[in-house]
Amino acid sequence: MFWRRKHGHLWINFLGLLCLCERSASQLSYSVSEGANKGTVVGNIAKDLNLNVKDLKDRDLRIISGLSKAYFDVNLQTGNLFVAEGIDREEVCPYVIKCSINIQAALNNPMNVHRIEINILDVNDNAPSFIEQTHALNISELLSPGERFPLPVAVDADIGSNGLKSYKLSQNEHFSLDIQSGGEHGVLAELVLQKALDREKQPVIKLVLTAVDGGKPPRSGTLQLTVNVIDVNDNTPVFSKSLYKVQIKENVTPGTFVVKLSATDLDEGINSWIHYFFIKTGNTDPSNLFELNSETGEITVKGSLDFEETRAYEIRVQAKDHGPSPRSAYAKLLIEVIDVNDNAPEISVTSLMTPVKENAELGTIVAFITVSDKDGGNNGVTKCSIIGSFPFKLKSNYKNDYSLIVDGPLDRETISTYNITISASDEGIPSLSSIKVITVHVADINDNAPRFTEPVFHVYVKENSPVDSKICTINAVDLDLGDNALVNYKLLKTFSKNIPISSLLSINSDTGDITGLQTFDYEELKTFQFKVQATDSGVPPLSSNVTVNVLILDENDNSPTILAPYSEHGSVNSETIPYTAEAGYFVAKIRAVDADSGYNALLSYHLTEPKGNNLFRIGTSTGEIRTKRRLSDNDLKTHPLVVLVSDHGEPSLSATVSMEVVVVESAADVQTHFRDVNL
Repeated sequence: MFWRRKHGHLWINFLGLLCLCERSASQLSYSVSEGANKGTVVGNIAKDLNLNVKDLKDRDLRIISGLSKAYFDVNLQTGNLFVAEGIDREEVCPYVIKCSINIQAALNNPMNVHRIEINILDVNDNAPSFIEQTHALNISELLSPGERFPLPVAVDADIGSNGLKSYKLSQNEHFSLDIQSGGEHGVLAELVLQKALDREKQPVIKLVLTAVDGGKPPRSGTLQLTVNVIDVNDNTPVFSKSLYKVQIKENVTPGTFVVKLSATDLDEGINSWIHYFFIKTGNTDPSNLFELNSETGEITVKGSLDFEETRAYEIRVQAKDHGPSPRSAYAKLLIEVIDVNDNAPEISVTSLMTPVKENAELGTIVAFITVSDKDGGNNGVTKCSIIGSFPFKLKSNYKNDYSLIVDGPLDRETISTYNITISASDEGIPSLSSIKVITVHVADINDNAPRFTEPVFHVYVKENSPVDSKICTINAVDLDLGDNALVNYKLLKTFSKNIPISSLLSINSDTGDITGLQTFDYEELKTFQFKVQATDSGVPPLSSNVTVNVLILDENDNSPTILAPYSEHGSVNSETIPYTAEAGYFVAKIRAVDADSGYNALLSYHLTEPKGNNLFRIGTSTGEIRTKRRLSDNDLKTHPLVVLVSDHGEPSLSATVSMEVVVVESAADVQTHFRDVNL
């Protein structure tokens, strides 16, 4: 195969050839592929130079070359320029992109020299190759993905599309190739770390790098790559579990074993020595409650656990090796605290509607009660009840909420305050319980009328008591409270012996004190009766009445009165007795009365004059005057007597009457004489 073109990229036409023949020198350009077989025609010089083939031999056409080999020759019979020697482009033009061989075609008669440029076209007769057969790389396993490592460059003697075009890397999980155009340096390749190396898993990695050219078919060359993984502390300790779950009772004592952490490290020596640590997060420091043995990984209880305060502890733990650049692993520890029945139920009164009116209907809500238990499960399940018998009961509302309601009649006057004992117990084993006393006050309503302290009052009033003096106090009590028990008193409009009671008495509406509006005289009014009404201040008010009997007490304000025929003090009465009168002879009888009563009217009679007289005596209760003995001649003929009549009052009042007893000789002379006596 060959091509023909004129220098300057213009095709040589027939006219041009004629002109060329006239010149002493001209240039032809041909192309031929390297490796062409001997005899391969490159071009026809005679035709291209417009020479007569018959003249070639006569003019002694020769090919002149300055090369050591005569790669081309001419057939003088035909004028064809042909390959005389095998051509190796890489030998003729090593490392040159454009390869050409310059020869000359010389003619005589006339002398002409024609320059001929023959371009040697490359064929893909060379595979890419590496200078060395193997290449080793020492790469630390510590390096991170993305690290790059330059690789040896392959060479290909061919050029253009037959030259080196790309590289390929054998299949592996750690490396990839980054192929870059190197410009005048050709195609470059870098080994890129895609996945971190692990010496403990694969200390040596064998790879094959293949260089491929662009020929058709392509040709390739290989390089054996050996990656030596350099050991570093690249193994992180690994926990046996990513999550440790344990359960422990809240009442365990300090020192109780909880769990043992376990982690391993594939490294050796100090790189595999592991210590354990708690990770403090936020305000939570696990070391306050738990003890961690950093060497063994054993965890024990250090402080007091409380299910009600914290039901679970979520702790991060660390396993750390002792390598020069220590590496750590982390795990989670979940410690669930198991509840024990260590909390008694708590009873709280969320609302106490007290006092409760004593006329409250059944079902009236008195209080809302909530029972809570900090424990969990059955330990926190509670039941609530009332201890004892009360006109109240508990009504369950929802779960642990109750209402204390009225369950019977209330009477404040009977019981004004109830101390209700509420008991709550849980279902733990053993069960715990608590009690709470709720004090419920019963509010008063006006359901009681005032009651007088006596069914009938009997009042005793001394006569002659001063006006406006208190004669008595009428008391009524009301079992209610407050205004319902505030009592007012009044006299009912009654008459006593046709006399309005209001003219005799007045009453203090607040105290019930009754005072007299006039002086009473027993001798005129011995008794009378009236009514008092007591009314409370409730709404509506209630009232009751009571009868008061007033009895006037006699005072000793009347002296005895001597009755006829004898006169009182200031006159002298005369009686006669015979000289022969025997002892016990009736002389006279003094009669007296007293307007008072009782002891004040009980009279006694006494002889007061003359003193030492032993002739007469008087009956103290009858008033009869009689002789004590017979008269003697020595006795006086006239005997003046003074009779004292006294009552038994305090002080005693009395009256006197004077009498003169005259002794006569015979009974026929006995008579009474009346004579005024000026005292």
